[in-house]
Amino acid sequence: MGKINQIKQLRKVESRINRNLFAITAIVTVITMTMMLIEFLSRGSFFPSNISIFYLGVLAIYSIHKELLRWLGKRKIERQGEIFVYAWIILTAALYVINFAYNGHFNTMANGTELTTLRDLSILSLEVLGIFILTRCLKILRYTLNK
Repeated sequence: MGKINQIKQLRKVESRINRNLFAITAIVTVITMTMMLIEFLSRGSFFPSNISIFYLGVLAIYSIHKELLRWLGKRKIERQGEIFVYAWIILTAALYVINFAYNGHFNTMANGTELTTLRDLSILSLEVLGIFILTRCLKILRYTLNK
């Protein structure tokens, strides 16, 4: 019985940590999206944020920890992480539509220098989607191994 109680206690502690990691990831997501949106709309008036690597690291840590909770046998895990994927896809698509509507106005600075903001945003969105798909694969793997 001692081992079962230890596992329950471990799940409880890790669940609390995961809630904190979700809050941190949500805050960093909003900050990253805001910085990239400002970068896009300002057409190069602001220095590029270069926050993508940091953001992906935070997101990966949250996602991996969430999967570890699943592997610990935590049955009821909210699917809040999907919000990040949908938000990035919607933001990226919306900015492409805006750029299209303004005849590529946001692809260049006022002096004609090419901007890479949309490309960088697209890459980041695909990387976020990749992390999501990877965690889905791990969930499927865990499910098939437990059958």
